[in-house]
Amino acid sequence: MAKSFCFLQRFFVSSKKNNMKVFVTGASGFVGTAVVQDLLKAGHQVLGLARSEASAEQLKVAGAEVHYGDLEDLDSLRKGTAESDGVIHCGFIHDFTRFAEVCAVDERAINTMAEILAGSDRPLIVTSGTALVNPGSLATEAMPSPFNPAWPRASERAAEAAAAKGVRAVVLRLPPSVHGDGDKHGFIPILVNMAREKGFSAYIGEGQNRWNAGHRLDAALLYRLALEQATPGARFHTNTEEGITVKSIAEAIGAQLNLPVKSITPEEATGHFGWFSQMAGTDCPASSKWTQEHLNWQPTHSLLLTDIENGIYTQ
Repeated sequence: MAKSFCFLQRFFVSSKKNNMKVFVTGASGFVGTAVVQDLLKAGHQVLGLARSEASAEQLKVAGAEVHYGDLEDLDSLRKGTAESDGVIHCGFIHDFTRFAEVCAVDERAINTMAEILAGSDRPLIVTSGTALVNPGSLATEAMPSPFNPAWPRASERAAEAAAAKGVRAVVLRLPPSVHGDGDKHGFIPILVNMAREKGFSAYIGEGQNRWNAGHRLDAALLYRLALEQATPGARFHTNTEEGITVKSIAEAIGAQLNLPVKSITPEEATGHFGWFSQMAGTDCPASSKWTQEHLNWQPTHSLLLTDIENGIYTQ
């Protein structure tokens, strides 16, 4: 009888975990849409943050519940968090013309949701990036991400502060290129648009600096696994490729656009890439080995160069 009771108890806990109501910010975005779909497919309920009727309709069609608001509406964030069993924070205002300002918005949003979750054992999954963790060398999950005033995204700082207050806060680091069908505003579309505008696809110097990359559907699965197995203070990497040279990316784009591929000097980079020149020259390989082993995460989707060569960015 005791064994039967223990089994039923474990079954109840497992069932409860697999039927969470999850508040998702950025729920209608490129990554967030995939996260919502994966959560629903796994049997979770989704409460998706929507700031427009178009986003709300998209969530309804997917089968999610709509919660109106945005990242600057702190009351809407408090209410959505309070109504949920856990939070996945995918939302971010991608406006690089006021980057410091939107980073501050992001930090306030995370702090606000963390205040509601404190002491409840409900998970908070926060989004960050791999690019600036260990520039020039392989980044791993064990490495903290230093705060960089030049790129002042404070997601990890806010997550660490939340974990220190007892929140089950976890960081998921996205790679410079999260690729796949529907990518309209990521780094690869930026390079494609610049190549079209300038008449050639460019890389800096020898182009041997590396970006890590991952498919958005593989990332979506990882968000769910991190939610279900959240260990406070953990950091996970969503990249499936450790390092792809920017030269090879430029060559793939040039081939698709039937444009020449050229090396430009660091001095020419600012004129060619504009505000994007720093990222175009960044060397940021990253490993996800520990993430794959710890969460039994097995990426299965296409690689970055395959997606470029298949024309999803140039159609």
